[in-house]
Amino acid sequence: RVRIPLPVSNILWEHCIRLANRTLVEGYANVKKCSNEGRALMQLDFQQFLMKLEKLTDIRPIPDKEFVETYIKAYYLTENDMEAWIKEHREYSTKQLTNLVNVCLGSHINKKARQKLLAAIDDIDRPKR
Repeated sequence: RVRIPLPVSNILWEHCIRLANRTLVEGYANVKKCSNEGRALMQLDFQQFLMKLEKLTDIRPIPDKEFVETYIKAYYLTENDMEAWIKEHREYSTKQLTNLVNVCLGSHINKKARQKLLAAIDDIDRPKR
């Protein structure tokens, strides 16, 4: 057995938690269809994950916690709010943003609004190319 110093242990935990949270958002971005109830369950699952993490480690605040929560909550935004949100949140990949818009199609965003939001995502992505 090798003892790991607390600062090193904390760095390892931080990286593991950050990776887990990024993986959660990527998983949510791969969802093809999702109802309001499904998003609520995602929030519940994430809260359970956080509760377990808080028992395992003393790291506070939890790295990238807001990254996951913000993505889940974005599903509930109206068309206009979502357009502003997309422009403000460049930390999410084009794929993650596009899927968010596509999943909202039919639930509370119509096809015309979808095209507008996808164009906004494309405009943000252009400078990167």
